[in-house]
Amino acid sequence: MRIFLILIISIIFQSCSFDNKSGIWKRESFSEKEEKDDFSQFEELSSVKNTFNEEIIIKNDFKFSLPSSFNNSEWPDIFYNKTNNSKNFSYSELNRKSFNSKKISNQKINDFILYDNENIISTDTKGNIIVYSLTYKKKILNFNFYKKKFKKNIKKLNIIVNEKIIYVSDNLGYLYSLDYNDNKVLWAKNFKIPFRSNIKIFEDKLILSNQNNQIFYVDKNNGNILKLIPTEETTVKNKFINNISLDNDSTFFLNTFGSLYSIDNKRMQINWFINLNQTTNVDPSNLFLGNTLVKTQDKIVVTTNHFTYVLDSNTGTILFKKNFSSFIKPLIISKYLFLITKNDLLVALDLNSGQIIYSHNINNKISKFINTKRRKAEFKNIYMINSKLFIFLKNSYVIVFNTNGNIEKIVKLPSKINSQPIFINDYIIFIDSRKRVFIVN
Repeated sequence: MRIFLILIISIIFQSCSFDNKSGIWKRESFSEKEEKDDFSQFEELSSVKNTFNEEIIIKNDFKFSLPSSFNNSEWPDIFYNKTNNSKNFSYSELNRKSFNSKKISNQKINDFILYDNENIISTDTKGNIIVYSLTYKKKILNFNFYKKKFKKNIKKLNIIVNEKIIYVSDNLGYLYSLDYNDNKVLWAKNFKIPFRSNIKIFEDKLILSNQNNQIFYVDKNNGNILKLIPTEETTVKNKFINNISLDNDSTFFLNTFGSLYSIDNKRMQINWFINLNQTTNVDPSNLFLGNTLVKTQDKIVVTTNHFTYVLDSNTGTILFKKNFSSFIKPLIISKYLFLITKNDLLVALDLNSGQIIYSHNINNKISKFINTKRRKAEFKNIYMINSKLFIFLKNSYVIVFNTNGNIEKIVKLPSKINSQPIFINDYIIFIDSRKRVFIVN
């Protein structure tokens, strides 16, 4: 009897350690109450019904055709490259700390980091641009552009790096270029209206947008405006940030009104545009929410409040749309789209046919894998690494799925992740919760 009681207590203890102390699930308190996501406030305004919430099992004979894993050596753009899409990155998967720096800032670090010539580039809310050298294991630059009159302003910097020059736009309306080797501002312009987009580079042109949904083509050598293209303006601002993706020929711009534009990069003229805002309210104050544009070959993927669209990038024709939406950036590998829906489904979709290959509830998968009660995880982003899907959680766990949608393992990073991760030379690099550069191999 005593042995039986000990066994029962042991089982209960192990179960509790998974469910309440693992930290895999949302919040350490494991409250059953789910926070509303950014789209929840718009449910009543929309006529959309029957959001996709189905689990689909992959066919037994289906095989993914994937490119080989890629040993990456640069990260010049906050979304990795000009298309905003990533690759099948390589990673050693040892999950061990390789290096961590000392604290690099006393301020809140912004979410995105860049990698250029063995240097990590980050920014903080005081407007500091921090360059940390992995070669010398120290900060080689802590630059602040702003005068004392802007001291109390929270700065939201958008950055991109090209040929050792950092280009910066901000929420005060400034645009400037910084040679981080010489610690020298090459030029600076005040456009008066806050910028509200990521930055792209095409040849000698910077491409970006302000909060009034105006698209700027700017000479990257001197900051002069080459072309200004106005688009629909919204009178009420929300959390959605204008997003830009491009290829060799065109810029694709999704604005806060819900319109997607294609613009010829050489002529700087509009090719086509389409409005993807599906709410019943067509007033200019209407709030639209979307996600990062992802471009691949002749297709562009857009996720909006309630739908995921796949469009022909040459004509703007909607090839198909699906009644689900993603709150994190989708991933395209080869001809396949992988995304996490608002209702926590991991969906794989064939971009050529529009057919769903599989759909799995991630929370169900996690609960079965660790044999515990189902809760809700909070997702940060999704990448393909070593031909597997790595889903990063906000609490620094990583759920590793094979491409067929089954969990292979759940690992915890050696330090709590506080920025978007980047993948360099078989390593994962991020800023941790203690504001240190942290490298995992």
